Amino acid sequence: MPGGRLSQQERQQIALGLADSLPYAEIARRLDRPTSTITREVMRNGGATAYRADLAHRATERRAHRRGSATSRGAESAPQPHGRDAEAVADYEETFTTVLMASGLPKMMARVLTCLFTTDAGSLTAAELAQRLQVSPASISKAITFLEGQSLVRRERAERRRDRYVVDNELFYQATIASARANDQLVETARQGVAILGSHTPAANRLENIARFLDFMSESITRAAEQARDVLHTRAET
Repeated sequence: MPGGRLSQQERQQIALGLADSLPYAEIARRLDRPTSTITREVMRNGGATAYRADLAHRATERRAHRRGSATSRGAESAPQPHGRDAEAVADYEETFTTVLMASGLPKMMARVLTCLFTTDAGSLTAAELAQRLQVSPASISKAITFLEGQSLVRRERAERRRDRYVVDNELFYQATIASARANDQLVETARQGVAILGSHTPAANRLENIARFLDFMSESITRAAEQARDVLHTRAET
């Protein structure tokens, strides 16, 4: 069934498709599955180059067992706010993490960012993150350092001198601007190469075109971010 869990046979078909360098969309079409299901399955189990059907199947069974055990232990003591379905939330968080990993974030950094994005308060302490993700404080510290460096998370000093790690609407704007400006060094370096290699040579022409392209993209992204900034501060209508 397209909406059910992947079978071991389907995972074998995914592995064969990856071995043939088929795109995720084509593998999904052959299995009558959403492309997002195939993408999530592959990213969750080693990526396109390391995916193994048998290992992926066993890992999924272990995750399902852990989730069932955690649900049976904590369903009464830790109910979801706003009447949310705990299993649906867990599945969504796993999907969100997979999408962030596909965009380039390492797994732990993606898990931390997902945790912060899906928290109503938009902020958690290191201890709260470690407890929710069931990882060591050292793992949280490493992830936060990386995310702060990417302007994706900021810290606030809370009561008892504890830092709270925050994601808010303005951070998305700041991260977009920082990403656009990250091209500036590459633009400058490319144009240095134009002078060194000779302005009328094919290599210099290539570098100049790269610099012009990145310049245009950075200006366009910055302009669009400024124009859309207010969208981040609007409240969605129910």
